[in-house]
Amino acid sequence: MARLNLAFLRPPKVPADGVMSLADHLRELRYRLVFSLVAIALGVVVCAFFYIPLLDFLLEPYRNAQEILRGSRPNLDVQAALSGVVAPLMLALMVVAMAGLILTSPIWLYQVWAYIAPALLAKEKRYALAFLAASVPLFLAGVALGYVILPQAVAVMMAFTPGVIEILNIIYVDDFLKLMLQLMLVFGIGFLLPVVVVTLNLIGVLPGSALKAARRYVLFGCAVFGAAATPGGDPISMLALTMPMMLLFLIAEWICHMNDRRRAKRAGTELVST
Repeated sequence: MARLNLAFLRPPKVPADGVMSLADHLRELRYRLVFSLVAIALGVVVCAFFYIPLLDFLLEPYRNAQEILRGSRPNLDVQAALSGVVAPLMLALMVVAMAGLILTSPIWLYQVWAYIAPALLAKEKRYALAFLAASVPLFLAGVALGYVILPQAVAVMMAFTPGVIEILNIIYVDDFLKLMLQLMLVFGIGFLLPVVVVTLNLIGVLPGSALKAARRYVLFGCAVFGAAATPGGDPISMLALTMPMMLLFLIAEWICHMNDRRRAKRAGTELVST
């Protein structure tokens, strides 16, 4: 009886010097992607059993936005609705997919790290692992900030409703949650900026001097990213994403300078010893 051979999904063995052929790199990438996708799929299945509590939790910003509007615009009429026949199903799929992605973030973020790790020296792996351990809390912190900032952003945007005539504001729940989940994901990815910068520095691609020279352009890029990536386009969400990204980049730049000095000192010591 023929047996299913899944050996092609196994990652290639990494040589002691960390040098791999292009084919081995592609096999490694395939393995990390498949492993991450399977983990996310299992996370989605688990989250499906908790769909109602998850939905209730995700709708809390909508309730908070309503409370804010009742205080500032008590005459503003806001009602929730669904936008079509298939909207409830799409709503459920969207919620459990996002929840599964967040739940399994430690797994797929580790797979990213494991793919990069062979290119690092033993000492660099130690420093990189210590910093990359912050990638999960950084991602989750960005997701949490997107969740917290949304009620105020919605209240600000809805407050522009003109009061000269009677207007009924209908908020489609599926569109609201789509906006919210996009915002949370964008914030989570934006908060991973320092991980990307420091990792590129550790593998020797991005020196600290280049970061210093490009600082003003990177900070401007953070502002552009914050304006373009926030789905709602409101100034509160934009600033809430832009300012932390700028601060995290400056911290990452400082870490890169420290690493470059450590690397130069180590190279000088090895040169003297030889």
